[in-house]
Order: sequence, then structure tokens, then C-alpha cells
Amino acid sequence: MYLHATDRVFPNSQTNAVQGTIYWDALKSIWLLSMIAGGIIAIVLVPSWSGFMLFLATTAITVCAGHSVGMHRLLIHKSFHTPKWLEYTLVWLGTLVGMAGPFGMIRAHDMRDWHQRQSVCPPHPSHGAGFWRDAWWQMHCRFDLDNPPHFEIEAEIANDPVYRWMERHWMAQQLFVAVPLFSLGGIDFVLWGVCLRVAVSLNGHWLVGHFAHKTGHQGWTVEGLPVQGFNLRGLGLVTFGENWHSNHHAFPHSAKLGIEKGQLDPGFWFIKALETLGLADAILGPTDQPERDGLTRVERKEFVTSEPSIKGLNKRIVEITG
Repeated sequence: MYLHATDRVFPNSQTNAVQGTIYWDALKSIWLLSMIAGGIIAIVLVPSWSGFMLFLATTAITVCAGHSVGMHRLLIHKSFHTPKWLEYTLVWLGTLVGMAGPFGMIRAHDMRDWHQRQSVCPPHPSHGAGFWRDAWWQMHCRFDLDNPPHFEIEAEIANDPVYRWMERHWMAQQLFVAVPLFSLGGIDFVLWGVCLRVAVSLNGHWLVGHFAHKTGHQGWTVEGLPVQGFNLRGLGLVTFGENWHSNHHAFPHSAKLGIEKGQLDPGFWFIKALETLGLADAILGPTDQPERDGLTRVERKEFVTSEPSIKGLNKRIVEITG
């Protein structure tokens, strides 16, 4: 069986994309359960409007500027460019989401992407299990292949001392938030601004990933692949644009995820705001890279692109007139 390579994942003659074992990841599981316990304590034992507003603000900053923009669109996909100090800041905010450090996030994303590009994708990286089993697998376990491919992060990231520090101490990064919050509002603020924030962010990330590979709105498909992406309509504001997963599968290089008419994408709004301030450039859109092999437009009348051109795909776009 021929196995496709990606930019960071390189299979060899022994690589098998399917054969492997799902293990309980004790550190990952205990970390999440601790955050959930702290979040429940915040809601049940120390409820407060100030704590709730703190939770909303810190979650919005870390998930939007950190995870969606810094980790996903900037570090992983290189969809735009910023000054190095700002790149570090955005990626650090992404580390505060509490999922992994920069290397761990790149590896988790790219290995899942590699699996989904093969002719056969096992149920763990495809979110192919049922709801509760997939929750257990994704948030408490890891999938180790018997004969994995070679994984290599580009040297400018892998050898960067700042990123190496973030990766080595990714859990301890929460102290940079917890200590100031404790000084401002005691343990209550720590429970709301750290524990509940991390718990909701991790569970929310899994929920979006689970349903975005199951069913929903599709503007595009990639023929020949076992796993397709779906758009979760109505969730643009709360996911900061990460819900437009059919679009992302179609144009993984694009900084703009909400490419259809009416698809809200706050992450891209933030990038455009940085551009206005002179802090972002080289912003890639859907048409700025060659289209994926097998990319096919789903021709339904409710799908109208807000882009003036999608290269050779224009003939497959249904325009609404009148």
C-alpha cells in the first residue's frame, strides 16, 4: 500500500498507517480531570459574575489569538507572517489553552492530517468511533503505530530556544496566568480563569473535531480520501472560525477559514486587524496555493463563495441570481 508523505511526516517501507494500539495517557488524562474538577468547584462552590467574565475573557484570548490564530494558522500552516516577538506571543497564548506545547500541537495536528490523507484511516485519527468512545480516546488516550513514519519539524522551529522552552514546560505556563489571578482575586479567580478555561477549551476542541469529521454542511470534498471535513454552521463566533472544517480541508493553507458568504470568522478578523496595524503580512487566501488533488465543489445553491475567484473551481460553483 502506497502511503502519502506530507511536509513533516515521511513514511518508509515499514510504515503501516493502520496497525497500532490505543493507550491510556495518564499525564494527559489526569491533567484534564484536574482542570474539570477545578472548573466544577468554580461553578458550584464559588460562583461569581466577575469570575464568569474572567473566564469568558481569558478563554476568548487564548482560543482565538492563541490556538486558532497563533498555533493553527500561523505556526502549523504558516498562513501569514508576523514579527517574531508577536509570533512567540500568539503561540504562547496557544500553549495556555492547555492542550500541548508547540511541538506537541504540531505533531498531533500533522499526524492526524497525515492519517486522513491515506487511503485507509483508522478510527482514532478519523474520529470514527462513537461519541463517548471518541471522547475517551481523544482526550485521555494516545494512538501509537507499531511502525510509525518519520516525523520531523522544520529546524527553525525545532531548534528555536523559545519554542523549546514552551514545549518543555507547557503545563507550567499556566503559572504565568495563575499567579497574577491569585493576587487579584484569590483562588476563586484561579479556578475560573485557569481550571474552568482549560477544561472548557479542551472539551470544546474535541467536540468541534468530532462533529466536524462526522456530518454537516459541505462546500467542498477531496475525492479519494476516507475522511472529509464538514462545516458546523452557526458556531463561527464561539469557535472563532474553526468550525468551517470543510473549507479548511479544501484550502489548508488559507488564513481565511470562513470563505463562503455569511461564514463568520473572528480569527481572520483578528489577522486583518494585525495587518491594519502593520503587524501581519503575506496573508494567504484560498486561491494563493495550488488546489489539492481531487478537490471538488459540492454544487448546492446555498453555497455561494465570497471569494471573487477560486482558480479553476469557478466552473463548479453554483451562482445564485435573481
